[in-house]
Amino acid sequence: MSVVVCPGVICILMLIPLPQVTAYVTAQESGHSLIMWFYLVTLVGLYYLLRWYRERQVVSHLHDKYVFITGCDSGFGNLLARQLDRRGMRVLAACLTEKGAEELKSKTSDRLETVILDVTNTDSISAATQWVKEHVGDKGLWGLVNNAGVFQAFAYIEWCRPEDCMSIFQVNLIGLAQVTLSMLFLVKKARGRIVNVSSVLGRVALFGGFYSCSKYGVEAFSDVLRREIRDFGVKVSIIEPGSFKTRMTDAELIIEKTKKTWEATPEHIRESYGQQFFDDFCNTTRRELKKCSTNLSLVTDCMEHALTSKYPRTRYSAGWDARLFFIPLSYLPTSLVDCLLAISRRKPAQAV
Repeated sequence: MSVVVCPGVICILMLIPLPQVTAYVTAQESGHSLIMWFYLVTLVGLYYLLRWYRERQVVSHLHDKYVFITGCDSGFGNLLARQLDRRGMRVLAACLTEKGAEELKSKTSDRLETVILDVTNTDSISAATQWVKEHVGDKGLWGLVNNAGVFQAFAYIEWCRPEDCMSIFQVNLIGLAQVTLSMLFLVKKARGRIVNVSSVLGRVALFGGFYSCSKYGVEAFSDVLRREIRDFGVKVSIIEPGSFKTRMTDAELIIEKTKKTWEATPEHIRESYGQQFFDDFCNTTRRELKKCSTNLSLVTDCMEHALTSKYPRTRYSAGWDARLFFIPLSYLPTSLVDCLLAISRRKPAQAV
């Protein structure tokens, strides 16, 4: 098939200067780019508007729903128990000590009930499960919040003994899993929610030693559980707090534990790092811990949303350091993250 070109068109094109033709083409391309960006921004805006609308929808009859929370002596668990109690929900708060339970009850309504629970003790978990079963009856357990956790010495892994990590794993991971498996049948009955407290250190292992390892385990356990029980109508959410000021992150208490760990470390290991390295490590740790946010409601608001929204998120990042530093860092290439850390840290005495 032949193509016929009108001579008049050729003459007109020849009369137009080349710079004007180029400018016209460039303007056309710029216009298309602006339109493309307009559509992209509009789609992103609509997505977030739709998500905002969905997440604002609240489940009905909250005053009839039971929520069991571990680790309510202080910190996030204590604040969440009081927060949900004010909202009219039926809170079943697990404390490690009688003192913690009494102090919590003195600040809440008669609806809130407390029980003593040691998540490292199988008998204690069984007794707490039976206690919860008697309270919830046929309604089942709407919410299970695994909040209990510990943070031992802030130290390099090589400074720790194998037995030092056991208490961290026993509380943060194994205890969490045992409580969940023990009460899962009650949550399934209510088609409710499971909320597991992890950490930004469960997304990117910058420091924290065995604590970070335990939180990676929480992330994996939660992901597997969520995928396995979704057909039963149970939703699983993960809370990933940044740095917040609680008893667990008390700077002086952690530094004291770190020094004891260092003193118990074999001499040849201490020599390889050097006393100057350790002193600088302690100073940096103390300085960073004192920057922890005091606004614990940033975390408990995420927990509350996971329990009360019709459409809870799978993961909640709580705190500006989590959103602007840790989570973005977790998406960078591993080699780049390693390089950034190497630049920011003092080298050990016997570094090559």
